[in-house]
Formats: sequence, structure tokens, C-alpha cells
Amino acid sequence: MRHKTTPKTGIFYCLVLLVAVFTVQLWAQDSGTPNPSPPDTLTLDSNDSATTAPRADYEEKTLLDTLMDGGTVGVLIGLLSMVAIGFIVEHFLTIRKSVLMPEGVAYELEEMIAQGRVDEALEVCKNPEHQSLLTYVVQAGLERFRGAEFGFAEYKAAVEEAGEDQTAKLYRKTEVLGLIGSIAPMLGLTGTVLGMIKAFNTIASSGGAPKPEDLAGSIGQALVTTLLGLVVAIPAMVAYSYFGNRIDSLVAEVGKRVEQILTPLGRRR
Repeated sequence: MRHKTTPKTGIFYCLVLLVAVFTVQLWAQDSGTPNPSPPDTLTLDSNDSATTAPRADYEEKTLLDTLMDGGTVGVLIGLLSMVAIGFIVEHFLTIRKSVLMPEGVAYELEEMIAQGRVDEALEVCKNPEHQSLLTYVVQAGLERFRGAEFGFAEYKAAVEEAGEDQTAKLYRKTEVLGLIGSIAPMLGLTGTVLGMIKAFNTIASSGGAPKPEDLAGSIGQALVTTLLGLVVAIPAMVAYSYFGNRIDSLVAEVGKRVEQILTPLGRRR
């Protein structure tokens, strides 16, 4: 350890006195102990006590304390993680077959349209309790069938337009996860840069010889924010890809079911 060349005289003598007293006490304990235990055991115990103290201090630092080392950037990444979790849960609840295409409603509409009860089928589609991708698309086809002179030949165009509109809405819902997956690593990199800037400023202010504890906070921020950004971005991108594929498969299945339901309209004039 390097000392300054021009210390204050009072502080210098106090430090010398403390070191001397501490050395005398250690010598007295080693020379005056009547315990006949072997020296290896004593040195092992003393080493254990010396090494366990910093370990205990280290274990006292909780995960929350580590996360808080990220500072403001870490808090922002934490907020993004909560938003991502909320959207993932919401997508799991809404982007599924029983919600987009309730089988009971589909069977009821199929029976009504096959029997020519178009008005009753429209009422079922307009019922707020039956709102779904299936009922929205079927409703568009039935309204075009009833409203146009040649509706039996034009309802397919209305069905395609409604299906594309609803599919785009589903994809727009998942865009938030893709955005979070892109922003989180950038915020982590921002925290890394800020932490390194603080570390270099500490080195400059200490004359090029900073203590490790002076740099620990800045380096901790740099590493923690990078980790947080990756921890948030990876699951968000995985979820974004998963829900995109899930929408593709469900929309294709709903399209086939709608075509099956509305097929009797093509045979009517």
C-alpha cells in the first residue's frame, strides 16, 4: 500500500501508535496462551475467523440491494420487466382458441346459417357476451350478405377484410413485447456506460490510485444494468416470437371455421 509523502504529523504518529499497540497485543496473545493446542489448529481457526467476517458482510447484501446498484437505469429496466410480465399474462389469457373461436358459438352459428336464420345469427354475433374473432368476421360476412344486392357473391370479400383487420390488431398487441425486447438491452448498455464513466471519474479524482471500494459501486452499476437488460430482453423476445406463431396458427384455424360456417350463403340468392 502506498502512502502519501507529506502526511500530517499528528495523524501519522497516531497511526504508528495504533499499529504498535495492535502488534504488541497479538504478540502477547501468541506468547501467553496456556492452551496446548497445536499451532496449526490455532492458525486455522484464526484464518477461518478472518475469512468468514468478509463473507458474512457479503452475504448480508440481498438481491434487492444488488438490483438497486443499477440506479435509475435499473429502476427503468425493472418497470419494463413488470410491463412485459403484464402483457405476457394478458396474451396467454386472450390469445387462445377458446377466446378467439368459442366452439359453442361456432356450432350455434353454423346451425342457424344452415337453416337460413341469418337474422338470428346476426343477433348472436352482436351479443357482447359472444365477442370474439370468429363472431366479428362472421358478422361482417352476414352484414354484407344482407346489405348488398349481390351479397351472396360479395360476402367473402367482407370476411377477408374483417379477418385481416382483426389479425392486424392481434399482431399490434404483441408489438409491445418486441419493443421491450429491443429497448431493454439499450438501457442496460446505457447503465454500463454511465457506470464506467463514474469509475473513470473516480480514478481521475483519486490521482490514479483509487481504492477498490471506491470503484465497486460504479463497476457494480455497469454490470448489473447489463445483466438486467438481458434478463428482461431475452424472455420478451421469446414471448414475442411465440405469440406471433400462435396468432398465425389460430387465425388460419379460425379462417377455415368461418368458411365452413358461411358456406351455405354461397348457395342462396
